[in-house]
Amino acid sequence: MSKLVTGDGRTHIDSPLMRESLQNRGVIRRTHSDREIEIMPEVVLVSLGGQSIFDRGAGAILPLVEELRSLIGKYPLLIGVGGGTRVRHTISIALDLGLPTGGVAQLVGAMEEANAVLLNALLAKHGSIVMQREHFWELPLYLNSKMLPIVISVPPYHFWEPPPEDGPLPAHGSDFGLFIQAEVLGMRKIIFVKDEDGLYDSDPKQHPDARLIARTTLGEMLTKMPAELILDRELFLAWKTARHVEKVQIINGLRPGLLTRALAGEDVGTVITREASEVARG
Repeated sequence: MSKLVTGDGRTHIDSPLMRESLQNRGVIRRTHSDREIEIMPEVVLVSLGGQSIFDRGAGAILPLVEELRSLIGKYPLLIGVGGGTRVRHTISIALDLGLPTGGVAQLVGAMEEANAVLLNALLAKHGSIVMQREHFWELPLYLNSKMLPIVISVPPYHFWEPPPEDGPLPAHGSDFGLFIQAEVLGMRKIIFVKDEDGLYDSDPKQHPDARLIARTTLGEMLTKMPAELILDRELFLAWKTARHVEKVQIINGLRPGLLTRALAGEDVGTVITREASEVARG
């Protein structure tokens, strides 16, 4: 029988977590473990950008579909999709109507699901499947059956969204959502497919002299973060205390063959790694 503790007007089950918040730093330190189980360490998450890929239409999507078709079965893959410009239009209308942040996040997820269904229609005959957000734990079944699961980018925030520090906009974007999904599943590598050759020290669309950062580390990024980023800034901040993700790679999806080379282990595009000394401990 569990011991019950009373005396403060409430009844508690006696445990090390009694009366404690799971966000309490002391609780986090006491419950830290170096023996966390990696659920899907060999699976690679591939993110296809909404604005950078889907909004460009057939010229950008179809070559990637053909490349993905050739990769099914060769690598254990999870494909994440963004919503693109429709997400921004939806957010604009939702804010104009005065919807709360959680409601905005719900609508964003619906827009991204449209791109997931689109991609699945193109890949279905080769074994793809859209993973509905409620079926998260069916992922191992899909992968063990040699299928190609397609997910949206905001699964942690489809039903709720942490209140932002300033204004009603959701605090985290699609890149961050996929990073969290990879971390929860114990994945070690994420490949972001964008419309640029990688991460630059400034926006190459605005600055012709922008310099490509071919290789860097999380520590270097946190020390000298470019003012203009191709990925969500929150991704790097969260990576400081993550346990599993070791490598983030950014490639140009408009250049055929780069995804295949990245999955084969080549350092194409931008490669960002986390050194052992950068791993947070409790």
